[in-house]
Amino acid sequence: MKSISVFCGSSDGNDNEIITTAYALGKEFAQKNITLVYGAAKIGIMGKVAEGVIENGGKTIGVIPTFLKTKEIVHTQLTELITTDNMHDRKIIMYEKSDGFIIIPGGFGTMDEFFEITTWGQLGLHTKPIGILNINGYYDALIEQCKVMVERGFLKQENLDAVVIDTTIEGLLNKMNNYKPLPAPKWLNKEGL
Repeated sequence: MKSISVFCGSSDGNDNEIITTAYALGKEFAQKNITLVYGAAKIGIMGKVAEGVIENGGKTIGVIPTFLKTKEIVHTQLTELITTDNMHDRKIIMYEKSDGFIIIPGGFGTMDEFFEITTWGQLGLHTKPIGILNINGYYDALIEQCKVMVERGFLKQENLDAVVIDTTIEGLLNKMNNYKPLPAPKWLNKEGL
């Protein structure tokens, strides 16, 4: 993987382990020559990941909609900054620029990005690895909820298994590099027929 989108929060939250791990993830990207693709902010956990990349000589691609750029939250030291008309276009460009996706702690926006990209994978619209970096148990409840979805028949186990999960950066990147995509669903093709 030469580029990975990281979906995460625009606030710092209140867990120092999340903050330090976000920076460490960025540093690991820089050391492994992985370009960070993210939401272009200098604030929150997003900003910490970007700092980890930038301060260690790595490359960053920030993608931000115009209405957020005007609020002076955009990072000014990015390798590349792409401005979009809206949030949907932002996600499409992040998808196109990435070889994989990592979800670290965040709020509703992060959940939106996670569920949309996993749904695209489930529908066979992409075969890129999706990883959850479960820092300090942050996603334990979400993972348990996904298991309930399987138990109740709303989610196939194979689709849950397609999301790789680890508590360490190195472990997650190894799993993502060894990811074997699901076969495309037989009932659906890219034209939706």
